[in-house]
Amino acid sequence: MSLMDFLLAPRIDHRGWNTPNEASRILLLSVIAIVSYWAWPISDGMIYMWLTIIILFSTIILSIGWLILSFASQNRESRKLTPSVGKNQS
Repeated sequence: MSLMDFLLAPRIDHRGWNTPNEASRILLLSVIAIVSYWAWPISDGMIYMWLTIIILFSTIILSIGWLILSFASQNRESRKLTPSVGKNQS
């Protein structure tokens, strides 16, 4: 399995539903961190404004990023979210 398949394959949870892939999870954390760092000087240390800027810009960036990732992950075989998924079937 290649790195791209690992990052872009949807994950199946314990209910059998597809959940976001690893690339989407990495994108979320990196966008929040980068926007948080970028927004602090703009907000002049006001926590409320800092959080507002983070939410505003992260929403836009993540929507576009997740749309691109959804196109990139089409036609990829799903992988289990964790190794224990499916072991406890009744």
